[in-house]
Amino acid sequence: MQIKEDNMKYLFKPRSVAVIGASREPGKVGHAILKNIVEGGYKGKVYPINPNADKILGLSVYKTVSDVPEDIDLAIVVVPAQAVLDVMEECGKKGVKYAVVISAGFKEVGGEGIEREKKLIEIAKKYGIRVVGPNCLGIMDLHTPLNATFALMPRTRGGIAFVSQSGALLSAILDWAPKVGIGFSKIVSLGNKADLNEVDFLAHLGEDPETKVILLYLESIVDGRRFVEIGSTVTRKKPVILLKGGVTEAGAKAALSHTGAMAGGVTALKAALRKAGIIQVTTLSELFDMAIAFNSQPIPMGNRIGVVTNAGGGGVIASDLLVSKGLRLAELSKHTIDYLRSALPPVASIYNPVDVIGDAKADRYRTAIEALLRDQNVDGLLVILTPQAVTEPEETAKVIIQLSREYSSKPLLAIFIGGEKVEKATKMLIENNIPVYEMPERAVVAMLGLASYREFREYVTKVAEHMEIFDVDKERVLEIIEEARKQGRKVLLEHEAKEVVKSYGISVAPTKLAINEDEAIEIARRFGYPVVLKIASPDITHKSDVGGVIMNLKSDEEVAEAFRTIISNVRRYAPTASVYGIVVQKMVPKGREVIVGATKDTTFGHIIMFGLGGIYTELFKDVSFRLTPLTLYEAREMVAETKAYMLLRGFRGEPPADINSIINVLLRVSKLVTDIPQIAEMDINPLFVYEEGVGAAAVDVKIVVE
Repeated sequence: MQIKEDNMKYLFKPRSVAVIGASREPGKVGHAILKNIVEGGYKGKVYPINPNADKILGLSVYKTVSDVPEDIDLAIVVVPAQAVLDVMEECGKKGVKYAVVISAGFKEVGGEGIEREKKLIEIAKKYGIRVVGPNCLGIMDLHTPLNATFALMPRTRGGIAFVSQSGALLSAILDWAPKVGIGFSKIVSLGNKADLNEVDFLAHLGEDPETKVILLYLESIVDGRRFVEIGSTVTRKKPVILLKGGVTEAGAKAALSHTGAMAGGVTALKAALRKAGIIQVTTLSELFDMAIAFNSQPIPMGNRIGVVTNAGGGGVIASDLLVSKGLRLAELSKHTIDYLRSALPPVASIYNPVDVIGDAKADRYRTAIEALLRDQNVDGLLVILTPQAVTEPEETAKVIIQLSREYSSKPLLAIFIGGEKVEKATKMLIENNIPVYEMPERAVVAMLGLASYREFREYVTKVAEHMEIFDVDKERVLEIIEEARKQGRKVLLEHEAKEVVKSYGISVAPTKLAINEDEAIEIARRFGYPVVLKIASPDITHKSDVGGVIMNLKSDEEVAEAFRTIISNVRRYAPTASVYGIVVQKMVPKGREVIVGATKDTTFGHIIMFGLGGIYTELFKDVSFRLTPLTLYEAREMVAETKAYMLLRGFRGEPPADINSIINVLLRVSKLVTDIPQIAEMDINPLFVYEEGVGAAAVDVKIVVE
């Protein structure tokens, strides 16, 4: 997919900037922003706007934007909230292309602030102005350079772009970054995201040649579907790392289906990020530890990691961490082991992790590091140094810098554990763009990020192909849903739900609604015995709990008696439930029970679930999830990653089940909920799966509409 987005040329690299609300007073935000633009090295024209000043920081001041004789590409708005709307009108008439609204007092304060923000965007749309904010810190481009914020711009520029929904967090990171050598390309404070949001910036940064890695701190995602679509395109070219705040499972509490109960906000987020190829982290430390590595190191060919250390404990800790994170400890080649045996002291450990022991100087580190970097079985390398009596931190740092350049196709991360004794060496590594960490766990997380990105990038390519399904009856499904709505129901009755999935090519057990005993007997005769009777009520989620299901009925008399019994049970155990009749269903041969379901997430849309079915679905929770639309690759993967897959393949002499029929059902359910977004939740549970080549049948179907 080609990204067709506003290229934001005049936002990050404007020819001219107006600071509306520029102030003469050093303590004011309007003064700080103007000063940052001027002293930050911006080469374009700067126009301070203030009706009560003639000169600020040596620049001529204009009373309004309209008074500026030249065109204005970017306006930084720092006036009280009540004045912002008039200012935006002036900007629109002036032909301003972008506005960064620093001012607070919009939807974040509620009440009239919400209305003010709506009017702000109405004005912006009328004149074609794109808006960052309001209520934000501003933006930076360290390569322009442009510091249109009221925070100090870091001295080091690099390839890390950081988009944050928290301005205060951004300020703290900008203050901390120089200490660890982080080099930024662009900084964006999103604020209220009234217009431009994280997806707009993700699209732009994906095409930005100055950005190598994109970091996101988000508390909300505005357009989940577009976020995934753009993300999957961007991550094929460069890594995107997300720290998500405000994750909650609260949505699962009110669910009416098994799928809804097991799929909360975290599940949907994970499914979406997997489809987009975006790496998720849980801490700020992880976010920046990975970013530092991505900024300078190559992507490894695999996940086989080597470790060189002068402390046995450090090597063991690093090895345990690597394995616990899903990385592999590289098995060194015989050639490498023989070489290390001849080149290192007899007491050194020549197997990975390679322990060059405590008296190792820089030359011994060189021997081990180079041997592992040359080994084809090693995809990436961690080098641990602890300061001991004869350790040479600075000389060892020089060795690492040199070998990292010579073997530039493999990532090399340094771990220098200590204080003053390693401080100078650490600074040398940072200045030469070598990632260095003070503890093994941080370096392992960084290496995990590098290896994960390779896997994510390959995965995004695999799931890019979609299958078309044509033999569906969308109009029939819409008719059924509309009829339920007319009756004030959001839960479809079972015969309706089965008609819905049948309309999308999914085999179902024959089912029909009976209003009285005679109808039930007539339907049973038509289907052929045995049959099962179930209560038809939108208010009863689990029919068995109220005695609403009687199975294996083999005669007219049994059907009549079961009809009366179910009605009696429901009146006793669910007296307020609305009853529409009794569903008669033909008993179908028992197969292996699985569940296929879907639930609609408010941010990302529908996610599909597959797993072990039947009454113990929520107990065992042997399920997998994916975001729709589902591809053939994803459907196969969903089935294979569950324990149910072992049963389906044939366990202890059982013949294999028809796994292809499950994949077919998954793809058709995906098509159904994509075509009919009104479906909020659905379960096919159980789906009976028969022997290979025989197929599958939906025995019970539940559908909840919005």
